[in-house]
Amino acid sequence: MSRLIIFLYGIVSYVVFFVTFLYAIGFVSGLTVPKTIDSGTAGGIAEALIVNLLLMSLFAIQHSVMARKQFKQWWTQFVPKPVERSTYVLLASLALVLLFWQWRPIPAVVWHVADPQVAMAITGLSFVGWLLVLTSTFLINHFELFGLHQVANNLAGREMPAPRFRTPLYYKFVRHPIYLGFIIAFWAAPTMTGGHLLFAAVTTAYILVGIWLEERDLVDLFGDDYRRYRDRVSMLLPWRKSAPGETSDGRIAGVGRRP
Repeated sequence: MSRLIIFLYGIVSYVVFFVTFLYAIGFVSGLTVPKTIDSGTAGGIAEALIVNLLLMSLFAIQHSVMARKQFKQWWTQFVPKPVERSTYVLLASLALVLLFWQWRPIPAVVWHVADPQVAMAITGLSFVGWLLVLTSTFLINHFELFGLHQVANNLAGREMPAPRFRTPLYYKFVRHPIYLGFIIAFWAAPTMTGGHLLFAAVTTAYILVGIWLEERDLVDLFGDDYRRYRDRVSMLLPWRKSAPGETSDGRIAGVGRRP
């Protein structure tokens, strides 16, 4: 019964994540959802900056701290190991839901593309970014990344397989196609408002910090295999070789592990 409950918990956590991911596309793109990055009553600029930065900081802290090896070793003393990943995914999703709900718009226009065809092309590019994010997760192990593999194995009484270093498709050209997809999705906007610019800039900065943190974990996990991969393949720009000493995230990048 406990294994079944753990499995159902993993399913619920995944559903919450997937709905949140779909909502995020509409939130950033300004399409089809009740609350977007530019909708709502605009207040003072100072209030908007403080609230929005706090919301993004809450997500960044939760997302980074809970992914660290030391935290997981402590955390799994209190929660069953098979649901550690599902709990991480659930809390990250709830942090995003809070951000969507409480986000304060900053409507000042930074740039606007008036030509409808060009604007449509830029919007299309943003969806290419989201598609890159989703397909990249399936190239490694989408269901392990979001906790389903762990709870399914636990239900069947099987151990999780050891992590393997691999670099399928996109990962042969860029180490972090998931992060690259997010950057494209956030910045490809035919109308860029102050609020959208704040969101894109802060999340891009967070990605770069997260890359540095995760790189250390991957070097610890895979050693020289990952160092050689890092030297051979670019961090975010396809087909540009890494500079000596350049670091990147990699827990996702081609190793079938979590971000």
